[in-house]
Amino acid sequence: MIHLSPAAVNEIRRLKSKQPSNILFRLRVKSGGCADWFYDLAFDTTVNSEGDRTTQAIDTVLELQGIPVVIDSESLDYINGLSIDYSEDLMGGGFRFQNPQAISTCSCGNSFSISQ
Repeated sequence: MIHLSPAAVNEIRRLKSKQPSNILFRLRVKSGGCADWFYDLAFDTTVNSEGDRTTQAIDTVLELQGIPVVIDSESLDYINGLSIDYSEDLMGGGFRFQNPQAISTCSCGNSFSISQ
């Protein structure tokens, strides 16, 4: 399961409100960053011919605080138990990730390592 803080929910809704109505919020893990893996949050424009939201067969859609979050099957293994928060400071705002599976993270907090 994945947890979104109220601040993260508010920020995702704010960002999503500036997108087309059929847009999907996608969370994935990609290889790279300073600690092997990094989190990628994006809006996905995948739609079918009728304009309905669609996902690929390998995707899972989780409903988190009223927000459909699309996650590919490969990323699911890396983010079970993940908590996402959003905060702002003097340098700006950003999403913060707390992953119980991570054995190390980089100083920015967006890149992590897990035991293989």
